[in-house]
Amino acid sequence: MDELILKKGKEKSLLRRHPWVYDTAVERAAGNPKAGDTVKVVAKDGRFLAWASYSPASTLRARCWSFREDEVIDDIWFEKKIREAVAARDGLLERTNARRILFGEADGLPGLIVDQYGDWLVTQFQAAGVEAHRELIGRLLLEVTGARGVYDRSDAATRRREGLEVRSEVLVGETAPDVIEIVEDGVKYGVDVRVGHKTGFYIDQRESRLSAQRAAEEFRRRHGRGLRALNCFCYTGGFSLALLKGGAEEVVSVDSSEEALAMARANAERNGFTNRAEWLCEDVFTCLRRLRGAGEKFDLVILDPPKFASSHYHVDRAARAYKDINLNGLKLLGPGGELFTFSCSGAIDVDLFQKIVAGAVIDSGVTAWATGRFGAGEDHPLLMTCPEGEYLKGLRLAVRP
Repeated sequence: MDELILKKGKEKSLLRRHPWVYDTAVERAAGNPKAGDTVKVVAKDGRFLAWASYSPASTLRARCWSFREDEVIDDIWFEKKIREAVAARDGLLERTNARRILFGEADGLPGLIVDQYGDWLVTQFQAAGVEAHRELIGRLLLEVTGARGVYDRSDAATRRREGLEVRSEVLVGETAPDVIEIVEDGVKYGVDVRVGHKTGFYIDQRESRLSAQRAAEEFRRRHGRGLRALNCFCYTGGFSLALLKGGAEEVVSVDSSEEALAMARANAERNGFTNRAEWLCEDVFTCLRRLRGAGEKFDLVILDPPKFASSHYHVDRAARAYKDINLNGLKLLGPGGELFTFSCSGAIDVDLFQKIVAGAVIDSGVTAWATGRFGAGEDHPLLMTCPEGEYLKGLRLAVRP
């Protein structure tokens, strides 16, 4: 077995079971490990630390499979991991047929994302280790889930950092239809797994969409009318349809992609919501300023932008963008209005995001209470020894007189 020998003192994070080994922690590789090979990670003094997948092209030189020396990383081990991960999410099938069934490090398969949309699975192989077992994983996914086919969307920039080519193709089984219809909390959505963002849909926002639906229901009970909402960066209309399901009177949705809006309109038609929905193809930053200038007011504003900071190098620029949209979003709220605001940038942690939003509140001149927090759903569990897995965060603000 090839070994990865760490520098003196660099074993501390692995002793705390953090699953990553950076190149700066490595003294040398013993043997001749190739990309994706399983290596034995040892401390300077020879102590066993972990079994890990090797990635010579990446600054993240190894990702840990297991911290148990007696474990064997073979086909049986992979099958066990996949079965455990799928079974842990079975409870969600009562609410939806769309769920994340594998979430990388949290499920012991670092770099592997698998989402299920009805009878179809979509994979993202983001690391050399899981890439080396791609065919095995595809076959096991069909066996364990009974899915009809697996489509591989391994086209994210993370693959290039691993020295891997991007790919988007059928991995195993049947070819998925152009649009897969899913149902979530009583709302129907169409998903295009070939060209959509991420794997085609923002599964991670399930709980936040349900909160929006309930907010619309509560508003109608309290005020005797449906709320007027603005959904920014609406993509294919996830939040918009949830609000309309909850009884919103009017939802204005904004996105810069006409392709996404076409799917959003189709989703509205699926649910019979076309009369209360307005779709604007416009840059959100420009639209927010235009709406402010026109004196528009909303009962609820949702800000769910794409990732503004892809790494720590972009944090300052991203912070300015987040503050901009939040400041303008707050200015568009009427008395007693609410703001749902999110960040999916892993480089922006929870504390920094709250400080950015607080800065927007101060500059807006409004009085706002944080009445709730948002995060990814239960099928995106946080491995407590790997806090970097908490990428999605959100705040629910209520504006007070």
